[in-house]
Amino acid sequence: MAHALYRPLSPARRRLLQSLPAGLFPLAAVWGAEPLHPAFALYDQPKYPPDFTHFDYADPTAPVGGRIVLTPPTVGASFDKLNPFTLKGTAAPGLNTLVFETLMTSSWDEPNTVYGLLADDIAVADDGLSTQFHLNPRARFSNGDPVTASDVAYSFNTLVSAAAAPQFASIYADVAGVDVLTPRLVRFKFRRRNHEMPILLAGLPVFSPKWTGRRAFNDVIDAPIASGPYRVARTAQQRDITYARRADYWGWHLPTRRGQFNFSEVVYKLYLDSTARLEAFKAGEFDLLQEFIARNWARQYRGPGFDSGALKKLELPNHNPAGFQG
Repeated sequence: MAHALYRPLSPARRRLLQSLPAGLFPLAAVWGAEPLHPAFALYDQPKYPPDFTHFDYADPTAPVGGRIVLTPPTVGASFDKLNPFTLKGTAAPGLNTLVFETLMTSSWDEPNTVYGLLADDIAVADDGLSTQFHLNPRARFSNGDPVTASDVAYSFNTLVSAAAAPQFASIYADVAGVDVLTPRLVRFKFRRRNHEMPILLAGLPVFSPKWTGRRAFNDVIDAPIASGPYRVARTAQQRDITYARRADYWGWHLPTRRGQFNFSEVVYKLYLDSTARLEAFKAGEFDLLQEFIARNWARQYRGPGFDSGALKKLELPNHNPAGFQG
């Protein structure tokens, strides 16, 4: 059964999503001198203790398999690259979430908190002018290479360079430099105290230098060498992309990963405009469609599929501030 979801999008959230690469959201944290910790939270303490086994919303006993077909929330006729970090061209949807990983990851049931992923520990200096991340020794790229501090430094320096999209240089403007202390320990130095920067750095995507090789980063458009739970399996006419679940993914044991990413295949389909996308949904071409326009939700989600129950409408309450819609 396919599902259509309606969830109003606030103006602030819309601007945020438009300004940042997919999957990268600014979080904030205030921390003084602390020993290494596997989590950071803005308010009080993280919801989950250091020994938690999985997020509450994830089911570690969920079956693995099947196929889900999706479409991105914004329309686009096609994609022409598999590099989501450069300005030129259009990247395929799903790369940031499925293929790439960040140093730490957020949970869906609490605000402004991150937990260990590629990095299993984080610490902030007493003076607030540097942050260190310790890498999980099990972390591996899809080619089997370990994820090292040098890879983190390479990814950072590449993303803040002129060859990458300018958002990264803006987000990390207060970072003066990055030092590789050991193969598993990396330190970021700040130009000034910035209480948000440690957790912004937790959202840094990491990729292998072997992906880029000797090419300029803005010329890299092929399948990434990254550490996430999926790999690019195939593309079709630059409009469909299929991701395959990796049995050899290094992080299935992590509490931040258990019970998630269970589909054997995740497929994204692109459509030229919203009308074509809605008609394709009604025809059963994909499984889930999110609608953010109240007028469309009230008038256009009708037809035999909805009458028979083959298509189901679900409304998800949004308790965040949202603008008016005509």
